[in-house]
Amino acid sequence: MRTLVPLLLALFAICLAQQQTLDEKVQNLADLTARQSIVKFNMDKWKNLVRMQPRNYSMIVMFTALSPGVNCPICKPAYDEFMIVANSHRYTSSESDRKKVFFGVVDYEDAPQIFQQMNLNTAPILYHFGAKLSAKKKPEQMDFQRQGFDADAIGRFVQDQTEVHIRVIRPPNYTAPVVIALFVSLLLGMLYVKRNSLDFLFNRTMWGFVCMAITFIFMSGQMWNHIRGPPFMITNPNTKEPSFIHGSTQFQLIAETYIVGILYALVAVGFICVNEAADQANGKDKRNQQKKANPLSSLFSIPANTQISPTMLPNFPALAIVGLVFICVFFSFLLSVFRSKYRGYPYSFLFS
Repeated sequence: MRTLVPLLLALFAICLAQQQTLDEKVQNLADLTARQSIVKFNMDKWKNLVRMQPRNYSMIVMFTALSPGVNCPICKPAYDEFMIVANSHRYTSSESDRKKVFFGVVDYEDAPQIFQQMNLNTAPILYHFGAKLSAKKKPEQMDFQRQGFDADAIGRFVQDQTEVHIRVIRPPNYTAPVVIALFVSLLLGMLYVKRNSLDFLFNRTMWGFVCMAITFIFMSGQMWNHIRGPPFMITNPNTKEPSFIHGSTQFQLIAETYIVGILYALVAVGFICVNEAADQANGKDKRNQQKKANPLSSLFSIPANTQISPTMLPNFPALAIVGLVFICVFFSFLLSVFRSKYRGYPYSFLFS
């Protein structure tokens, strides 16, 4: 009995010391995140705050390489999205939630030893170090290829892992208002210069091209690019091959929107060719009068007011065939792009 009491007192003192150490860790993290939303880890902070117990909080850590000497075009966009989530957590989450989840960054240039300890040779990588995770267990990793790396996807990953909801708030982007103001100023200037001859405003062909261009811009996802600011392309960290189409449904690249927009435009050209062939083969005067402002008539060297004779009819099936080829080929490419982003989509046309 006499030996049991000192043993219990020693165990109580150890538990008390651990509790104080835990409180010191939380207070240290609170002090670090009070000045900025993330903790930039060196080896000492990494061992004490992430890998050593006790710990009653979760750490969301991004491993990245932001140095210009490292060829990592995707690191900066992913880091910016990560900072949006960290700042949102700092300013919108409750005090109790802020003590449950902390955000940190390990830069290869600042702490290459941590990359070696984690056996990492690629970046960026996002890990969740749970409160009960021991030093020997591997943390949960976010799959950027499947989930994307935008702020909303990172926020969902944090909520799934920690049950802490983060309301993502993006900083205001003044680029769009400035561009719109410049465009309106340019338009008003053109109208002022052409104030004596405004017949072009009643040109149906011009307005048709304008409407189609706006449609292709929105269908390709250009507005998403202005909101999220993705990179033009990414490089596979393993094969070093460039990729112009992102493999996730939650993210896209600037080059990808250009490809999709061009494919939509070529499919539309195919439908225009088919419709033009049908109109010209009809040979009615009403159809001929409507072609006065149609640029495809001059493109195929057929005057808009020319009466269609039977000897000219073989050209129209050729135009229809060209349109059908455009539709089939480029719509097949669109399906291929869709299949590359939606894994497991069962349907394809000419290309897999």
